[in-house]
Amino acid sequence: MTYCAALKLDNSLIMMSDTRTNAGVDNISKFRKMFTWSEPGDRVMTLMTAGNLATTQALVSTLNERTLAPAERDPSIMHVPTMFQAARLVGKTLKELVATHSAYGPPSQSAFGATLILAGQIKGMEPRVFMIYPEGNFVEASAETPFFQIGETKYGRPIIVRAFDSAMSTEDALRLLCVSFDSTLKANLSVGMPLDVHIYHKDSLEEGEQFRIEEDDPAFAEISSRWGKALKSALLSLPGYKAP
Repeated sequence: MTYCAALKLDNSLIMMSDTRTNAGVDNISKFRKMFTWSEPGDRVMTLMTAGNLATTQALVSTLNERTLAPAERDPSIMHVPTMFQAARLVGKTLKELVATHSAYGPPSQSAFGATLILAGQIKGMEPRVFMIYPEGNFVEASAETPFFQIGETKYGRPIIVRAFDSAMSTEDALRLLCVSFDSTLKANLSVGMPLDVHIYHKDSLEEGEQFRIEEDDPAFAEISSRWGKALKSALLSLPGYKAP
């Protein structure tokens, strides 16, 4: 399983993903699920993946190979004029790969599927965030829904829904994601550290801070510990409920 999340702030995009994949309780591995392409001064795009590992690896390899080909020969996310066209291209490529893998695999609904988050900015346009489905279609983050999650979303979603504000600082947003991921890690063993992070600053058109939060990261451990204590304190401070 996977957990990835992208927050669209007024002044930045913040993406975080776990690295655990599993094909059963005795077959657990770590694979990167966040990938970035950039041309300084022109565009920056980050893709996060959840779903069948073979499909997502084939997708990333295909996108990488196309960036090396001449613009007139193969479509590439480095040549499209808008983020919308980038989302269409990634969705189309994903749909073709799912169909190809399904044709040679056992009949099973969505066995080779994957769900993606594509976030970034192209020169002269606003940053945009898309969630792309295995059928190739996609939806875009908006003012009403300024964040997306894929994978094992249910444990970390309530925290983001309650606390997210697009005007919040990058530091506060990163803290919020840490709490969301910590809750997911504690509730589901199929999501695991280390966590990959990319902070893109609006209009910079350059890759921002990219780093990995390891299992022994002291700052993450402190956030986890203090969040647990704060929850207990908040619970005890609530008024008691007496049955009628």
